[in-house]
Amino acid sequence: MTPPHGRGAALTRGRVAASLLFLLYGTILGTWTARIPAVKQHLGLSDGQLSIGLLAFAAGAIVGMQGAGPLVDRLRSGRVMIPAAVADGALLVLPAFAFDLPVLAVCLFAFGAVHGTLNVAMNVNAVEVQRAMGRPIISSCHAVYSAGGFLGAGIGGLFAFAGAGAAATFLTVAVAAVLVAAWAAAWALPADLAPPPEPGTSGGGAALSAVLFLGVLVFCCLVGEGAAADWSAVYLRDSLGSAAGFAATAYAAFSIAMMGGRLLGDRLTARLGPVRLVRASGVLAACGLAAALLVGRPVAGVAGFACLGAGLSCIAPQVFAAAGGRDPARAGQAIGRVAGLGFLGFVAGPVLIGGAAQLFGLPRALLIPALLAVFVAAAAPALGQRTPAAPAAVPSR
Repeated sequence: MTPPHGRGAALTRGRVAASLLFLLYGTILGTWTARIPAVKQHLGLSDGQLSIGLLAFAAGAIVGMQGAGPLVDRLRSGRVMIPAAVADGALLVLPAFAFDLPVLAVCLFAFGAVHGTLNVAMNVNAVEVQRAMGRPIISSCHAVYSAGGFLGAGIGGLFAFAGAGAAATFLTVAVAAVLVAAWAAAWALPADLAPPPEPGTSGGGAALSAVLFLGVLVFCCLVGEGAAADWSAVYLRDSLGSAAGFAATAYAAFSIAMMGGRLLGDRLTARLGPVRLVRASGVLAACGLAAALLVGRPVAGVAGFACLGAGLSCIAPQVFAAAGGRDPARAGQAIGRVAGLGFLGFVAGPVLIGGAAQLFGLPRALLIPALLAVFVAAAAPALGQRTPAAPAAVPSR
């Protein structure tokens, strides 16, 4: 039992522990992404063969997210997220030692499954910390994840610049994962400080429908993220005729704006409430990107993708928080479903944009994320619907 005088310190440590895992999650993913070319070259894979391996990772992540939900609900997030963090680092190493495509696909499926498990467990833990503290903190956790992605990409880039192989890169990060997981384990939110869930309030099919609808909102949001990642530079270079170097700044602007928005997200949530914040965020994303596409100039394109990043930045964290609050006794299952749909949006988004670009041209195809952001803004009141047993830490307005 945590003594009353130590409650504040324990809550602060719990917040740090959750943030550490978000940092680790982003770092591992960023490191993997940065060294994909090295793995591809080592195995002599074509682009099509590599896509099979990457699809295995995506499938594993979605399976892991669905399996993690019941596990987290049964064991609690703290008992799942630490082993998952260690395993995530360990399984990052395996692709570097794959000797053919089938083995790589198996390794990436296992890596994806554990990565998806960590995603659900750490988000549930962040929701628990937020409920215990009585104020929003989940947006800052997602900001730390974004910073981890930059860190991982930087680590991968440095090892590549030094001529080190993927194995050395992944082993280094795996060792760091063990150290970070140990720190998080020591500081994790004590079980007696986590608000106890009240059973029997799930609402059956109605609650499931509500959670799936929240998943649709995250799907819409991550379609935009995937589109920015894969098509922003292509749009500036091929459609607007900018130089390759300047074209790359579009995604950089998107990423920086997203991280900045998440750093401000908790304060904005406390001031506006989740419903008003998500509504305003959707409008910013839609109007900013649509206006840039209408102007059709490279500088406007960079600004438009920055608006898209800033607008999307706070949506997913608020939806995760709302999903976890629907029925705290089944927060893992709810967040697992929402995360799975969101990840599907990130994977499907670039494909959707590419198909539409073939039919209508890339500038018109990029209106899809803007239209989806309008839908999210209109659907924002769904975040304010909560069960009596799961009061929001921050009331919607």
